[in-house]
Amino acid sequence: MDAVPHVSFLTDYGLADGFVAACHGVLLRRGVRALDITHLIDPGDVRRGAAVLAQTVRYLPVPVHLAVVDPGVGTSRRGIVLVTPGGLLVGPDNGLLAPATAVLGGVRAAVALVARPGVPATFHGRDVFAPAAAELATGTSPETLGERVDPAGLVQLPPVLARVRAADAPAAELEAEVVLVDRFGNVQLAATGDLLADVGLVPGGRAEVLTSAAGAPLRIPVGVTFGSVGTGELVLYVDSAGMAAFAVRDGAAASRLGLAPGDVVTLRAS
Repeated sequence: MDAVPHVSFLTDYGLADGFVAACHGVLLRRGVRALDITHLIDPGDVRRGAAVLAQTVRYLPVPVHLAVVDPGVGTSRRGIVLVTPGGLLVGPDNGLLAPATAVLGGVRAAVALVARPGVPATFHGRDVFAPAAAELATGTSPETLGERVDPAGLVQLPPVLARVRAADAPAAELEAEVVLVDRFGNVQLAATGDLLADVGLVPGGRAEVLTSAAGAPLRIPVGVTFGSVGTGELVLYVDSAGMAAFAVRDGAAASRLGLAPGDVVTLRAS
């Protein structure tokens, strides 16, 4: 990155309105530029925003991460700055930032932001979070932006399901929740690649897959990438984030399997 301070920026604002541009303008007026992660999180989808943020921040060479997926804007929910060994996070205290803090080394301190008198209640991304991110990116100490609070009181998202049952092979099976469906229709599960291996699901093998939408278990290959199978075929693999995932080569696994975030899949070696 060049010498101009940067922050990363993720929202559910979309691109049809001026919301993102307004926040960019607030940053630029303070000499700070934004490295956009995405602004196409589904409106109010805090869990998806949290997952995308957590899977991206480790690759971004910026010290401050600004994230706003904020269905509680204008309510009693807090604005927050989180201090971690790997950087600072700014956004609503609604669970959005929590997974990213784990990636960045854990929360060392938390500061509740204080909104200036007269700030509109409905656009804290522009009026509270972007100014705070700009201040932090230009060297302001987090403690000057608000009141220190106990990190133990931060809002956490409900845990996602990823567990091994009956771990004594060959009966072991893995239950995992769908976390993300990307724009290609690939389906990411909450289970890591290590959990796949724990139940004997390794490249070259086959997986028995049971979903609520399927009347009977499917049997599909376990591969390394989309090219491990032929065109139109399903594959179970470990994706670039190190998580178990389904793909269809040149197709969409989500529609093929009838899966969406929050659905639960059962896997076992076949």
